[in-house]
Amino acid sequence: MSPDHLEALLNQGQRLRRQRVCGRFAPTPSGPLHLGNLRTALLSWLQVRLKRGQWLLRIDDLDPPRVRPGATDSALEDLRWLGLHWDGDVIFQSQRLGIYSSFLSAMRREGLLYACRCTRKQLVGIDIYPGTCRHRALGWGIEGGRLPSWRLMVPDSFASSCGDPVVRRADGFVAYHLATVVDELTLGITDVVRGDDLVSACSAHQAVAAVLGQPSPAYHHVPLLLTDGGLKLSKRDQASGTAPLRALGWEPEQLVGHLAASLDLVPSGTCVSAVDLLESLRMRPRVFWGLLQQVAGS
Repeated sequence: MSPDHLEALLNQGQRLRRQRVCGRFAPTPSGPLHLGNLRTALLSWLQVRLKRGQWLLRIDDLDPPRVRPGATDSALEDLRWLGLHWDGDVIFQSQRLGIYSSFLSAMRREGLLYACRCTRKQLVGIDIYPGTCRHRALGWGIEGGRLPSWRLMVPDSFASSCGDPVVRRADGFVAYHLATVVDELTLGITDVVRGDDLVSACSAHQAVAAVLGQPSPAYHHVPLLLTDGGLKLSKRDQASGTAPLRALGWEPEQLVGHLAASLDLVPSGTCVSAVDLLESLRMRPRVFWGLLQQVAGS
């Protein structure tokens, strides 16, 4: 894509953000959604529907080794079962590779990227990349059997909070930081509700948006749903969502009520549909916005 085309995509996204509120849910199809994923989806859906906005569904399938057969269909079925219906077609990141690659090429031409040959072992224990390779003028090709990762030179105002984030991995895959920000900006996303395990990614995402000359969406980070032992739910641990409950005869209203009660939006034991929960929160919006205010992050 030409620079003019990329600029047009960003401008279109900016126009959309001025015209309406728009949120998104973006699961990775690495296994069944667990209850924590579904609670975040519910909160994201409620947040934009309370503002009478649009809610998009994006499948973050950029990393083929992590994609599991049937995971996308399972996620769509779970969301439909809960009554969390999205607007428009499902968006697949794997179908947007040309857009990401074009932005990467444009950034490289403008001298905004540099090759980094630091290994994972060298970066163990380092939270913010110290710019080791920033001024080393390393080659972009294969050396020692491996390609470099590509890092973005962020503005000085972001250097201490996120360092220079990887935007293309050493294995050739587009990095999460680049793809998700390009999507938010070009799709016109105004609000992002996601788990608070991603608070640390916020500065990097704001930095990528700043380099592209765009304001970031409003980021809201919600508490994770934990196991009884206080651990984060994980797909690796088979913490799947609706299937075991549906096998026990649960109805959607029971699960929506359970998820809402876990955040004190309704009393424990409440059975309520997503639509009815939305309507009840329209009558007492401070309950919801107070929750989001407490857990908002940027």
